[in-house]
Amino acid sequence: MAGHSKWANIQHRKGRQDAVRSKLFSKLAKEITVAAKMGDPDPEKNPRLRLAVKEAKSQSVPKDVIDRAINKASGGDAENYEEIRYEGYGPGGVAVIVEALTDNRNRTASVVRSTFSKSGGNLAETGAVSFMFERKGLVSYNVSIGDAEAVLDAAILAGAEDVDSSDDGHDIYCESSELNEVSNSLEEHLGESESSKLIWKPNVTTELDLTGVEKLMKLISALEDDDDVQTVTANFEISDEVMAQL
Repeated sequence: MAGHSKWANIQHRKGRQDAVRSKLFSKLAKEITVAAKMGDPDPEKNPRLRLAVKEAKSQSVPKDVIDRAINKASGGDAENYEEIRYEGYGPGGVAVIVEALTDNRNRTASVVRSTFSKSGGNLAETGAVSFMFERKGLVSYNVSIGDAEAVLDAAILAGAEDVDSSDDGHDIYCESSELNEVSNSLEEHLGESESSKLIWKPNVTTELDLTGVEKLMKLISALEDDDDVQTVTANFEISDEVMAQL
């Protein structure tokens, strides 16, 4: 089981959903504000904003929260956020990519570096681990949307690159630059997706035992708890036996 697609399942089993949901709403709202400030405040004229709004809706973010985030950018009173990517190694030598939106680069770097250190990992230079990932667009659908063949047909028509169908659902991958177009096409054929976003897809993975997974979970949770951190991706692999023990 690939780490980036199973982290939500692990969180659910650990019962952190309420806290995670609150943090997620805040992070999605921040991305909406940044996207609106960088481009047109109309989602139909701003692909990044449209994807941010779509992702927020798929995560059940209330409409008033979405509208407030857009208006905050339009009103000119939004903070000036900087996009920063951090790369490092977690327990067991797992490669970790951290993406942040911050109004204080020094504060965020200090927190991220300290979190890695306390969790048995270490922060590295930019580019140290990103070569082990590919930047891709990911559109996810619930398993109930249709069988694997129907989803594959829709993905081919949409210009997607790959489809991973399992009992957990359908993950459709595409070039990062084509996410907006592929997402729109899939929506016409399959309806609203569960999620549509840019990700770091591992092309090399590290398998962890139970102890390693638990240590990595602590690192990822600590990183995600920071308000400046938007996403955390790690290239770990979990066997079915270890997953059953979590």
